[in-house]
Amino acid sequence: MSKRVLILTGDGAEVLEVYYPFFRVKEEGYDAVIAAPRKKTLYTVCHDFVDGWDTYTEKPAHQLAAEISFADVAPGDYDALIIPGGRAPEFIRNDPDLPRIVQHFLDADKPIGAICHGAQVFLALPNRSAFEGRTMTAYNACKLEVESLGAQYASETLHVDGRLVTGHAWPDLPGFMREFLNLLGRTSSNKELSSSVN
Repeated sequence: MSKRVLILTGDGAEVLEVYYPFFRVKEEGYDAVIAAPRKKTLYTVCHDFVDGWDTYTEKPAHQLAAEISFADVAPGDYDALIIPGGRAPEFIRNDPDLPRIVQHFLDADKPIGAICHGAQVFLALPNRSAFEGRTMTAYNACKLEVESLGAQYASETLHVDGRLVTGHAWPDLPGFMREFLNLLGRTSSNKELSSSVN
C-alpha cells in the first residue's frame, strides 16, 4: 500500500513550496493530499525579491485544488506531513482543527517537513513541549516564532532534527525534499519504497 503524505496549506501559499513537494511526493510513487481549511480552489502566490525592497514582493501564481478540509482530515490515515510557507501558515493556524492534526504527527513521531513560514503553524499547538531543546530553521523573519516554541534557531538554511525537516525558503527545496523523502522511506540506491518506516 502506498504511503500517504498530507500537505497542510491555504490561500497565499508560496507556489514553489506547495507544488514542488506535491509533485516530488507523487514522483516517488506516494499519495499526496492537499488539505486546507475548506475544500476549495486555493490561490497561491509567488514571492520574490526586487532591488530596493527590504522584504519580498508578492504576485498571484497558480491555482490549486484542496482535496479535503481540515475538519475532515483523519491524521492517522497519513504517514507524513508537509507544511509549505508563504502567507498561508499565518492564516491556517487559526483553524480549530489544525492543532489536532499537527499534534498527531508529533505524538506519533511521523516525518514532518516545514519550510519558510511553515513553522508559524506550530504556535497554534497548546502543547509545544515537542519543540523544547530541538533545533530548527525557517525563513529569517520567523526566527522569533521558532524561539517562542522553545527551539533553537539554526542559521543554516536546511536542518534535520529527528523526524523534523525544516528549510529556510524555496531555494532549499531540493535538499528539503531529499531529507524528507529519506525519512519517509525512500532508498537512494533503487528508489524502492521501504517498509521499515511507518
